[in-house]
Amino acid sequence: MSFFDEGDEPTRTRARPARPREPDTAARGPAPPDRQTARTRQAVALGAIIILLILIVLGVKGCLDSRKDNALKDYNRNVTAVVEDSANTVGKPFFQRMGSGARNAQDLQVQVNQLRLAAEDDVKRAQSFDVPGDMKAAQRNLELVLNLREEGLQKIADQIPAALGRGQTSEAAVNKIAAEMQSFLASDVVYQARTAPLIKDALDKNGISGQQIASSQFMPNVSWLSPATVGDALGRTTSGGTGSTGTPAPGLHGHSLDSTSVGNVTLQPEAPGVTNRVAAGANPTVAVKFTNGGQNNETDVKVSISLKGGGKTISQTKTVGQTTAGQASTVNIPLGQTPPIGTPTTLTVSIAKVPGEKTVDNNRSTYTIIWNR
Repeated sequence: MSFFDEGDEPTRTRARPARPREPDTAARGPAPPDRQTARTRQAVALGAIIILLILIVLGVKGCLDSRKDNALKDYNRNVTAVVEDSANTVGKPFFQRMGSGARNAQDLQVQVNQLRLAAEDDVKRAQSFDVPGDMKAAQRNLELVLNLREEGLQKIADQIPAALGRGQTSEAAVNKIAAEMQSFLASDVVYQARTAPLIKDALDKNGISGQQIASSQFMPNVSWLSPATVGDALGRTTSGGTGSTGTPAPGLHGHSLDSTSVGNVTLQPEAPGVTNRVAAGANPTVAVKFTNGGQNNETDVKVSISLKGGGKTISQTKTVGQTTAGQASTVNIPLGQTPPIGTPTTLTVSIAKVPGEKTVDNNRSTYTIIWNR
């Protein structure tokens, strides 16, 4: 083989094996976590979301509860303010003015009407309250209380001119004023029995303690239900403690016989072995002492005596124009003739029952008397 022949052969080169390409981790990001890790991360995220939701709910509930508690407290404070205003700036001045009505007759109706306007303002004020749902029942009763007071003042103011007049018209007006006082008593009862307990119940149900619930007393005492009390305040009298319909005024009525005497001898009631010996004279006078034990003044009270014995009966009656509640009266009743001398006689003394009187066993007494010259 020639040198040139050997040089013409093609030269063989060995290809180097290609190096495997490394993955481009920077471009593709981290490898995805395994399934267990993913689930753990999801559970943690869900738990965080749940905790956040619970905190949000609790926060909202706390805000709502705080807002509700504040609304209940605010309502109680508003009620306290309006009922205190009603009692102190309307009720007290009204009864003070009525109590001096006889001295203040000319301006009394104007003054009562001014107080009625103040009572009307209290009604409007209460109607404007922001009332929580738990206080709805209390609010209805509160408005009833204030309306009763405002309407009572209106009706009383309307009757004052007639009550300050004369005759039967005056008496009828006095009776109507006394009857209208029932509205004030009813307002006190409704507040104490319904409004205040309902407010307390709502506060208690919501766990609110330490709150002062106001009391309210518009009418100072029940004597104002009596026409006699109203009549006295206005300088007028009524008949028999009865209203314009003839029915007895509220309260106790009646009298009790205290003692009976003739001259300087106080008679002992009839009993076995008890005989009163009394100087007769030409026309002896029987003095009867008795007490009005009721709560009403009474008028035209009849006191009677009846003497029996010696074959004859002597009867006399005297009318007492007016008796005052809680006070004693004495009436002197002449026999009008000489009683039987030297023989036992029976004297019966009685006080007539007045309208509304229920107990009459202490209105009457009998005495055994022997009259001497």
